[in-house]
Amino acid sequence: MLPPERLPLPAQWRDLLEELAPVFARRSTHRLFMALACGLILADRGTVTGMAAAAGIGRQWRRACWFFASARWDIDALGLAVARLIVKYLLKEGDPLTVAVDGTFFRRWGRHVAEARWAYDGAAQGGRKIAFGNTWVIAALVVQLPCCPSPVALPALFRLWRGKGTASQVQLAAQMLEILVKAFPEREVHGTGDAAFHGESLVVKGATWTTRLPSSAVISGPKPPPTGQRGRPRETGDRIGTCKDAAGIADWQDVTVRIYGREQRVQAAAC
Repeated sequence: MLPPERLPLPAQWRDLLEELAPVFARRSTHRLFMALACGLILADRGTVTGMAAAAGIGRQWRRACWFFASARWDIDALGLAVARLIVKYLLKEGDPLTVAVDGTFFRRWGRHVAEARWAYDGAAQGGRKIAFGNTWVIAALVVQLPCCPSPVALPALFRLWRGKGTASQVQLAAQMLEILVKAFPEREVHGTGDAAFHGESLVVKGATWTTRLPSSAVISGPKPPPTGQRGRPRETGDRIGTCKDAAGIADWQDVTVRIYGREQRVQAAAC
């Protein structure tokens, strides 16, 4: 295996990979991770054998498979290490942490693929939206890069949805949001997702959540403080109503927002 100083990457990239060393229990496992990470960057395909071949360890492809199956390392520790690097190099002091969460489906083939099942594939072409594969919930940190006019989402944490009867995709998103809140207590954390990510589990202390509610959703005010009287305390505040009801009584204001690199005039309201 190539030593770190001989990896075919710029020195700054190697320094970033070196900062991930505490994630792994053994130095040899960390070196194997560095080689596979370089192979993933250099290879034209994201398979284990492709990464190993691009890293110059094609004859040790069995060891590369062992890394993902039996090596001692924690995916959350690795994700937090990546998140700290993103915050350190791409965010300013005191900037809030914007977390974009989405479900991503990867098609797989074969009867022995771990946790593969028939599930919804929103990116499928045509009317058939059901496919066989893995569904991942990915939490990415949104940053502004000097080379891009639009914000960029850099993946940090991820969870595998294991089907019905297990934690839902919304609950998996809430788990990752809680991890980021605990890891960065000095920063504001703002989470966001599409219409599929809404629910009580996403109400995480120390974070906000922005999503698009279903038209049939009934909104209530914040949970009131304890009254000190006997009886079961209220779980929700005063009833606001559906989105249509809330829009009818809201105080709309003209504001300017930046969408896809352009400033546009829209109306917004808060309640």
